[in-house]
Amino acid sequence: MNTVTLGFVLLAYLIGAVPFAVLVSKGFGLADPRGYGSGNPGATNVLRSGNKLAAVLTLLGDALKGTLAVWIMARWGSDAPVAVASAGLAAFIGHIFPVTLGFKGGKGVATAVGVLLAFSGWLALACVLIWLLTAIVSRYSSLAALLAALAAPLVAQALIGVPAITGACVVMAALLVYRHSANIRRLLARTEPKIGQKKQAG
Repeated sequence: MNTVTLGFVLLAYLIGAVPFAVLVSKGFGLADPRGYGSGNPGATNVLRSGNKLAAVLTLLGDALKGTLAVWIMARWGSDAPVAVASAGLAAFIGHIFPVTLGFKGGKGVATAVGVLLAFSGWLALACVLIWLLTAIVSRYSSLAALLAALAAPLVAQALIGVPAITGACVVMAALLVYRHSANIRRLLARTEPKIGQKKQAG
């Protein structure tokens, strides 16, 4: 990977580090999402403010980061699979470990979907459907996100079959599982709130 490509990878990270949850909340005059609920700067926590439009805009912004980073790499950097996969992974890492927020970012679900969309529309659709079906059946958003993340590398390999893309999906899945570690503990303890159910204090 040459210097120019590495520069675009860094740009992808910085795009991923744009804190839409904080910026949108500030624009709507809402409290900083890091100060209430789960403290997570993401769309789900912004929704806890009661402002659905702010949550939707945060969701779209976080997803767009992943798509835009990959598109810029493929358009002006390099369309080599390793470069494209690296840009997507960099944007995802930028979201969950953003330099703009002291490396304490969101869980990365929306940004991951945006990256998958840039890799392949069918890949993103398959993972969204897995999320949707799991959420409908279990009513656990976190479980749906985990299953979709774990399925992504398998679906990527089946649909695309490019090692670099599959590898990026493996790393994103691993990081998503890591970022959902608290949710996993609550799922095992059967204390994880279901969709539409308020999170219990403590």
